[in-house]
Amino acid sequence: MTPIRALTLSLVVAGVVFGLKWLAYALTGSVALYSDALESVVNIVAAGAALIAVLVSRRPADSNHPYGHTKAEYFSAVLEGVLIVLAALAIVREAWPKLITPEPIAELGTGMLVSLGASGLNALLGWFLIRSGRKARSPAVVADGQHILTDVWTSVGVLAGIGLAWLSGWWVLDPLLAIAVAVNILWVGWRLVRDSVGGLMDESIPEQELADIRNALNYALGGLASEGKVLEVHDLRTRRAGPRTFVEFHLVVPGGTSVEQAHQICDRLENALKAQIDGVHTTIHVEPDHKAKHSTFRIS
Repeated sequence: MTPIRALTLSLVVAGVVFGLKWLAYALTGSVALYSDALESVVNIVAAGAALIAVLVSRRPADSNHPYGHTKAEYFSAVLEGVLIVLAALAIVREAWPKLITPEPIAELGTGMLVSLGASGLNALLGWFLIRSGRKARSPAVVADGQHILTDVWTSVGVLAGIGLAWLSGWWVLDPLLAIAVAVNILWVGWRLVRDSVGGLMDESIPEQELADIRNALNYALGGLASEGKVLEVHDLRTRRAGPRTFVEFHLVVPGGTSVEQAHQICDRLENALKAQIDGVHTTIHVEPDHKAKHSTFRIS
């Protein structure tokens, strides 16, 4: 499924889940279930923002954006992180009075069943979004799925805690659980913002993927290096923008290498990287032998 269809599905399901969780809160008056429902509001807004960001990111490159619009997805993930922080503050505000004066929860059984059904629906959606987002290399879809799965775990914790409060009669557990949910989603918000800012700041790709690139280059250049046609590859740099991975490096060849021969070598390297990484864009700067550094990823 494409990112656009996945996020459209997320938006619809988020609306249904919010309705169920709000019903559970209305039946019980539980501030912990209120916190659970409020997080679903964030899911709705975040899914809408992510959908808009993906639509923008899929626009082709133009004169003002020659590298495309793929970084738009990171803005939606940052927005989702900010919304999570606001939701956490609203939860604490609602829970604080009941922390001072705990109250019994009404219609507990029905409310918990409704909330459990909503959580099951969310679990399926979150798993589907993460799987689809990773396949499509979409940060916005993956971020939405991760947030929804976090919502599932907090919902399970809330239901378990409410059940314990009912068994023990310690109704103060209700607001305490709400505050615990707030702290947990604050942590999720921080991780989303941190990862998205890394993308906006052109952070290098993960070390494992970087190792894959080095291995692909070594394999493609092995024979040429032994024949003396390629001397070195250095200044390897990478960055990611949404589903695209940008790779740049300097290729050192003997000074007498013709333009056509150098071009053929570059084509070989580009094809090797395309076979290894989906959506890779490679820029190669060819240099003569006196530019060799004999450091930083040398072809042996």
